[in-house]
Amino acid sequence: MDMKEHEKMQHDMPEMDHHHMNHDHMNMEHSDMGMDMEHGDMMNHGGHMMHMGNMSQKLKVAIGIMIPLLLISPIAGFTLIKFSGSEFLQLLLGSVIFFYCGTPFFTGAKGELQSRKPAMMMLITMGISVAYVYSVYATIMMLTGLDKTAMNFWFELSTLIVIMLIGHLIEMRAIMGAGDALKDLASLVPKKAHLKSGEDVELSDLKVGDILLVKENEKIPADGEIMGTALLDESMITGESRLVNKTTGDNIYGGSLNQNTAFEMKVTTLGKDSFLSQVAELVRNAQAQKSNLENMADRVAGYLFWAALIVGTASLIFWTMTANFSFALLLAVSVFVIACPHALGLAVPLVVSRLTTISSKNGLLIQNRTALEGINNIKYALMDKTGTLTDGKFIVRETVSFVEDLDVLQVMAAIESGSTHPIALSIVQAAGKLKLKAENIENQPSIGLTGAVDGVKYQIANLKWLHENEVEIDEVKIKEFIDLGLTVSILLADGKALGFVALGDSPKADALDFIKGLKNYGIVPVMLTGDNHGTAEKVSAALGISEFRAELKPEDKAEIVKSYQAKGGVLFIGDGVNDSPALATADIGFAIGAGTSVAINTADVVLVNSNPSDVLDMIGIAKRMLRKMKQNLWFGAGYNIIAIPVAAGILYPSLHLMIDPLVAAILMSASTVVVSINAMGLKYQKTDKK
Repeated sequence: MDMKEHEKMQHDMPEMDHHHMNHDHMNMEHSDMGMDMEHGDMMNHGGHMMHMGNMSQKLKVAIGIMIPLLLISPIAGFTLIKFSGSEFLQLLLGSVIFFYCGTPFFTGAKGELQSRKPAMMMLITMGISVAYVYSVYATIMMLTGLDKTAMNFWFELSTLIVIMLIGHLIEMRAIMGAGDALKDLASLVPKKAHLKSGEDVELSDLKVGDILLVKENEKIPADGEIMGTALLDESMITGESRLVNKTTGDNIYGGSLNQNTAFEMKVTTLGKDSFLSQVAELVRNAQAQKSNLENMADRVAGYLFWAALIVGTASLIFWTMTANFSFALLLAVSVFVIACPHALGLAVPLVVSRLTTISSKNGLLIQNRTALEGINNIKYALMDKTGTLTDGKFIVRETVSFVEDLDVLQVMAAIESGSTHPIALSIVQAAGKLKLKAENIENQPSIGLTGAVDGVKYQIANLKWLHENEVEIDEVKIKEFIDLGLTVSILLADGKALGFVALGDSPKADALDFIKGLKNYGIVPVMLTGDNHGTAEKVSAALGISEFRAELKPEDKAEIVKSYQAKGGVLFIGDGVNDSPALATADIGFAIGAGTSVAINTADVVLVNSNPSDVLDMIGIAKRMLRKMKQNLWFGAGYNIIAIPVAAGILYPSLHLMIDPLVAAILMSASTVVVSINAMGLKYQKTDKK
């Protein structure tokens, strides 16, 4: 990436909010990217943060209290252990579990109330509060002798809180790790920099214009200009695997790895303007959009909250006026208890837990299940050609020389010998033992290499560069190989084409079935490649892909994702740091497991086996996941359509049919069992890719 491209990226990318940046000299670990990680184990409900460790502690306490309550509380009219003073112990234990273990729900309910968006937390709070108040009332009635038959719900209260805590812990674990990509980006730069004077300083103390020393095998601490020559590994930044030769005045980027030559550099960019900060901002923005998606269960809980509140209050008023307060209170409590989302709270987390478990056993790591909820909206699948659809193993198929007695392959191998790019490695391997030595090797981004062999300066370029610079070549001869879907690298000297090598990258064995599988799901495959248009057209035709983009630069991918999103949902399959903005921007991002850690942590799903065909399995199980979630949500809340009116006493005048709090608690528990069984029915099935 040259300076113009970098400047364009600065212009196109959204700037970081200055609220998150204390000053421009912040390094990656002290920027808002780093600060976000301090809360990586937290979850937001209703505008309030809940720490996962605190919730785990409350769950342990709740389970510890639930066990003795099981033994001493009346359940379905039976009590396992009864002794003098057991009512007091029930009251004490029930109060502890309510006021201590229920605080996450109270906090969440407060946030929902302040935002005027009642949802799951307010519904849970209402249910456990009514159960607590009624249990206190029943206990007092029994202790005072006013009503020896009064039935409390201490055990039901404890199980409700335990199950709700478990459900939310499952959900939190499922969505944790969204910030790991930003951690990995921060880790690309070193913690300190060496000033030319010999002093080591924190990155936050650097200033534009500082002269730094970068030692052998060290990472570059900041963006700048090199003062000297060096060979750099920029693969973690650009995604390009070949080593890049840098000379005085060339731009270098923080996070790149210096090879074996120490050099000095001048700092030109810090803070929010640095390359990595801008990549991080793209990732952060895209992830924030996903995390703001409203959960289906919360929406249902919001409706259920208002239904229970209105019906329960109306029932209390109506039966107080037509019967008596005790009878009215009994029915009102039944309404609130039966509406409490025992099942609704687990409807989504249980399916998520099942999904995560069975997927991980089959090489699919889910990092953002919220994104998977949009699987039915996916219309396009964007993917790289090399490494995704093809093996990425270029083999020299043919060598053509236009000059007699010139060993084109040996000359090109000498120049390519310092590169780790797949094409370069293939050329060197095909040449066998190197007979020539190249000097003054220089990289030309998006073009090729230059180097001197036996005093002659040669250039290796692609066909696009030749056409742009009007260099003559035997088009008929070269077209023979392009029509075969091969890539050509051309050797030049003094502006004349001397010959070329034709290389082929074979499609993966299951690539064709993979594309057919996508089409069976109604998803349009789109191939992305930096190869020339002819090669891209040939490969896409062989695989049955009607849409492709060729001659792309790494930074083009995120914009292409956005252009397709204007027409429908997009999933993206990629690897490399340069893919992280596209992975985060796409509606669903799949990272190849063999790719970089930044890309893996940015993606919604990681393909551990590096097999793109596993995407089809994920699509299939995600669709089944959605069906299970919707079934659970319908059952978890749907039975209330009948149960709440009956609990409110609508059938009492005509049939003398009512639901007392005990029956309400049993129905509530039964719905939880049904939801759990349905969630466990989610199975992993290999998708038929043909």
